[in-house]
Amino acid sequence: MFRDQIARHPLPYDTSAGAEAVARLSPPSQAEALVSGVAGCSPYLSAAMLKEAVWLDGVWDRAPEETLDETLRGLADLRGDPRVALREVKRRMAVLVGLAELGGVWPVMEATAAWTRVADAVLETALAWALARHGRDLIGPSGGLVAMAMGKMGAGELNYSSDIDLVLLFDESRYAPSDYAEIRARLIKAARMAMAALSDVTAEGYVFRTDLRLRPDPGSTPIVLSMEAAERYFEALGRTWERAAWIKARPAAGDIVAGEAFLERMRPFVWRRHLDFAVVQDAHEMRLRIRDHKRLGGPWDIPGHDVKLGQGGIREIEFFAQTHQIVSGGRDPSLRVRGTLEALDRLVAAGWVEADLAVTLGDSYRYLRRVEHRLQMVQDAQTHRMPTSDDGLDRIARFMGQAETDAFIRDLRGKLEAVEAIVEPRFRPAEPVAAPDPIPGADTVTERWVTYPALRSDRAQRIFARLRAPLLTSLSRAARPEEALAAFDDFLRGLPAGVQVFSLFEANPILVDLIADICTVAPDLARYLARNSGVFDAVIGGDFLAPLPEAYDASAHVGGDFESGLASLRRWHREAHFRIGVHLLRGLATPREAGFAYTRLAEAALAACWTLAEAETERRYGRVPGLRLAGLGMGSLGSGRLTARSDLDLVVLHDGAAPGAVSEGRRSLAASQWAAKFTQTLITALSAPMGEGRLYEVDMRLRPSGRQGPVATALSGFRTYQSEEAWVWEHMALTRARAVAGDAELQAAAEDARCAVLTASRFDAAQIVDEVANMRRRLLEAGRRGGYLALKNGPGRMQEIELVAQAHALIAKADARPVVDQLAVPGWLTEEERAVLTATYGTLSDAQQVLRLLSSDAPPGPLGSGGEALLAERMGLPDVAAVAEACDVAADKARAAIEAALDRGAG
Repeated sequence: MFRDQIARHPLPYDTSAGAEAVARLSPPSQAEALVSGVAGCSPYLSAAMLKEAVWLDGVWDRAPEETLDETLRGLADLRGDPRVALREVKRRMAVLVGLAELGGVWPVMEATAAWTRVADAVLETALAWALARHGRDLIGPSGGLVAMAMGKMGAGELNYSSDIDLVLLFDESRYAPSDYAEIRARLIKAARMAMAALSDVTAEGYVFRTDLRLRPDPGSTPIVLSMEAAERYFEALGRTWERAAWIKARPAAGDIVAGEAFLERMRPFVWRRHLDFAVVQDAHEMRLRIRDHKRLGGPWDIPGHDVKLGQGGIREIEFFAQTHQIVSGGRDPSLRVRGTLEALDRLVAAGWVEADLAVTLGDSYRYLRRVEHRLQMVQDAQTHRMPTSDDGLDRIARFMGQAETDAFIRDLRGKLEAVEAIVEPRFRPAEPVAAPDPIPGADTVTERWVTYPALRSDRAQRIFARLRAPLLTSLSRAARPEEALAAFDDFLRGLPAGVQVFSLFEANPILVDLIADICTVAPDLARYLARNSGVFDAVIGGDFLAPLPEAYDASAHVGGDFESGLASLRRWHREAHFRIGVHLLRGLATPREAGFAYTRLAEAALAACWTLAEAETERRYGRVPGLRLAGLGMGSLGSGRLTARSDLDLVVLHDGAAPGAVSEGRRSLAASQWAAKFTQTLITALSAPMGEGRLYEVDMRLRPSGRQGPVATALSGFRTYQSEEAWVWEHMALTRARAVAGDAELQAAAEDARCAVLTASRFDAAQIVDEVANMRRRLLEAGRRGGYLALKNGPGRMQEIELVAQAHALIAKADARPVVDQLAVPGWLTEEERAVLTATYGTLSDAQQVLRLLSSDAPPGPLGSGGEALLAERMGLPDVAAVAEACDVAADKARAAIEAALDRGAG
């Protein structure tokens, strides 16, 4: 029961008014102090209690939730003009909510949620009544009209004497375009009638003041707007403050389903794909504009202070939470919540806000909301300003249950100052630091930066002015600062826009050091980042520097249509790929660990593209009953050792369809045709350039008959070709093949076929060794001689070792794929030869892994001092000359071992 749950009460400021209310209302003994305190502080609630004395008498013996539920159910049963009943409901619920909060029965945020429920219910009642008068023959629920609750009503946090902020939209898609004007005119009439039913002041008072100014361009648009028009506005002209406002938006009355669908379409506007730190400065400027407009800037004191908009006030906490949500919510859906306190909790859980700060802000928020309510409860006034008189301050102190006004003022000041201390530094940008350029001759380079696209706006220039000194300081720490500066100059020149990236750097100094490192070590990677700056978002994630995962899962990116799935997959892949590179760059992963990670990432991306390509091919052509598909990874993909710039060698196999079976779609295709269409779609999915870049180049030349063969091969044809027609080198290549995608049963069958072909290879050892000698000679004649850091081609280098290892495995009829595993098998090569080749391959492939991160050229061009230092460090040698020498020495040993084996023949 209500009376048994009372935990606190105000102190009566006007003791006579409190005593009179107790005498006239005769509340139960448990409620006397509450009634006395409320009536002694709030003339408005005193009058309302007296007017509803009979009804109030029945409140004490029931849970307040029961009274609230029963009252709102009664609204749903209203017939006819509801205006008098709505005002009675508002008055009664004002008493119930006020007493429940003041008595500690409901915490303040539970009271705001209850008050929001009241607002939703009376809005629905008024809208239904008005639509019944003006909405005849409209289509669907409420004729497609929905009232979107904004601000505190949208968040379920409506304050005691608040306006209700609404945006009225209608779903135009259910009507013929020729009817729009008439439909909208009727809906506008209904809307005006409903709003008047709520906000007109009558002898019974009013229900809620309504504010419709949060709609798009309120000065020139009608109060009811089509959803299509609203979407066009936000897409073209939407501003940061509108994004923040729509975080809290919620369909509250009318066509709720249409409202939810509209919110889903608004998601890309509110929640940007990338971390959006530029919004921090927008929020700061918005705060300053509000303060200037309300004359709230400068020194402040408690008398006359605005607890909502003033320094350290309620709006500051809401800005803090919403700004962090906008910054990060595009990447983290867990942050997409409406309530302020829930947002703070989610931000802590996601690692964006420190827990102790969130506790301080949350405690202050609840306290300030209680103060705000008491300011409004005195006379049901929409105010947030503290009184300026001593009497007024005394009244609010008693209303808060404080007998000493000075103690209350100290508490309030402490809350406001705690909020201000947290929020102000987070929003106010630092002033530019005037410092001499730490890199000699930097002026020559930096003077042209203002001509670059990234710095074309005043805003970008202001942010960059604050970044300039720390950036140049980081670059100056490079072994050759001039080289690092030149690489950063390339990065900046290639950046299409600057505000977002510079804001990201300013909010996260770790990125300044990272871009300096990359420019110092890997200029080629810096140029890549200029075109793909969104990957910086990943760095700020809590697990970016954690050990690389053992496996990658891209399944979350295959649920939508083909194009959107590919775009989402590319963004995910780009960040994961960048993370591996940074781990190799920073020494968090060894070259071999990076090669493993690149391979697992490629497998995950391939699996996702496979799923998308199958779904897209089925959408176009239907499905062939029983048809199964599988992919074999060849070359480095099959052996599990990719680099940062590897392409994918693939063979697509199909099986399972009955003879003559065709697809069931609009255009029938035979199994082989369907598999070919699928393969072409898969290649597009992997390699087509899109706005988000491409995933991998695809090489299918290792399929049966090479370029002349079909792009997808039947398993039976694959067996026959490999058994009867394949060349020696094709059997050698088959030793590295590995099923990597598609139907699990067909993958297993393909592996069985591979092993059967290799075990029963029609080539004897002599033929295989002779073929290796011939291939080696042709490569040398083509100029593949290697040397220095050209590690792939040339005598004793990676390609030769791979060929010899494949030949060795084929002669031994072994099923091993990686070079090291193939060389571990006893057979043609001697134990000493195998040891030499294994050691050499490890040295060369480790160095190649680093080189492929640093440069797209093969052999690499000049690496710069930073790149040379990185290569030497990862190889554990003093300098790049020592690396080149070690590679040359190792390759020479491998060359000698290979030539000895070839001279010996097959034994």
